[in-house]
Amino acid sequence: MMHLRTLLLTSFALLWVPQLGIAHEGEHGHSHAPIAVKPDEMYEPTAMPDRIVLTWDGDPHTSQAVTWRTSTTVNIGLAEIAVAEAGPGFPAKAEQIAAVSEALKTDLNTAHFHSVSFRDLTPGTRYAYRVGDGVNWSEWFHFSTPTTKHQPFSFIYFGDAQNNLRSMWSRVIREAYRDAPKAAFLLHAGDLVNRATADAEWGEWFGAGAWLNAMTPNIAVPGNHEQSKSADGKSRQLTAHWRPSFTFPQNGPKGLEESCFTLVYQNLRVIALNSNEMQKEQAVWLEDVLANNKSEWVVCTFHHPIFSTGKGRDNRSLRAAWKPILDKYKVDLVLQGHDHTYGRTGFSVPGIEVSEKEFSTFGVDDKAAAKEGDKEINVGTVNVPTGVQNVDPEHGTVYVVSVSGPKMYDNTRWPFMKRLAEDTQLYQVIHIDGDQLRFEARTAIGELYDAFELHKQADGEINKLVEIEVEMPQNLRPKKD
Repeated sequence: MMHLRTLLLTSFALLWVPQLGIAHEGEHGHSHAPIAVKPDEMYEPTAMPDRIVLTWDGDPHTSQAVTWRTSTTVNIGLAEIAVAEAGPGFPAKAEQIAAVSEALKTDLNTAHFHSVSFRDLTPGTRYAYRVGDGVNWSEWFHFSTPTTKHQPFSFIYFGDAQNNLRSMWSRVIREAYRDAPKAAFLLHAGDLVNRATADAEWGEWFGAGAWLNAMTPNIAVPGNHEQSKSADGKSRQLTAHWRPSFTFPQNGPKGLEESCFTLVYQNLRVIALNSNEMQKEQAVWLEDVLANNKSEWVVCTFHHPIFSTGKGRDNRSLRAAWKPILDKYKVDLVLQGHDHTYGRTGFSVPGIEVSEKEFSTFGVDDKAAAKEGDKEINVGTVNVPTGVQNVDPEHGTVYVVSVSGPKMYDNTRWPFMKRLAEDTQLYQVIHIDGDQLRFEARTAIGELYDAFELHKQADGEINKLVEIEVEMPQNLRPKKD
């Protein structure tokens, strides 16, 4: 005998058969093809805050900046901050701060972007914050200020994300988080998106990082894909999305506010450069920053590589303007993007006058090194003496080009590169512990692909470079005939 419950369920299912698209005799079935969500619908701003991202525009030990987006119905932005506690009572102690707000008209919509800079924070403290308009609030997020006493920390570096951000780059930033969940910050070496003015792509980039952006500060420099046409169509300039979306220091050369800057995190100085424009002016500024630097470690990041891993993409004028300065001050590490491959040098690299063709001989014989002389190279308003290149064949700087997104190029496979890759999405975790730096490049599935250590030596001496063996072979395409 059929149970009453079974009988009822069977009868209910039979009643719903037509709704499932099963036709009666003599009837045609109904199509239920999915309809794609349009970008203007998917990335429409609302009164609820989105695209929340932590950055710095001051001293990371005592300040923290946050930026977010809402619809234009929100005319005031507010942020609340309190020292985080284990219990739920901390919101009653929160301080409320009014945001600076501005409108941005994009290809999809007009939205309001809001930013707040939290000041006078206590070093070595965990804070809770939220953003909103007084009624519609984000969730409470945490961030921590670094201590003034140097302690071990890590950060994550990404080469170009650029393409298929929602479907293919999201897995990389999330895998990186799994590998280094306590990272102090995320560093992006340009080409965050493919089309500078495409709001949907910015929506994908922020969506890939999601809540991670709201809890781990970001440092980013613009790539060539963050450049858009000027109003007259005769030149290219930094996209209008950049400054409303991020709040970075404004301590670089005039005209490059928030795209060229420097900050200090514990014993590390980060120097972010905009390689798209005003290279000569930045050379003067870079020299001044390095001449006055007191930090133990220096990492420079910019988009276009000093040594390109893409054939026919040599950046000779950039190398002439910036490399002698990097050499002079023995900058520890230079992190770049642009070429959609992986290439990492040791200390022995070609000089500024070497052509792309001659790169193929460097590390094999001394022809390329012999090209360097004591004359001056005129690069506009800055005369850079190349004699600095001849002090020692090794200047102590490691150059890295990497890619985190799915767009891939052929690698030129220069012999002076210590490790190469093609067709490999990567992220890099960099650990600093006192006088030692450890660099790890990992694939999108977390495999250790490349690693080395830098050890500080006595004053004036270059670092000791220790190569770390990895089990993975180089991932390179078969050579073309």
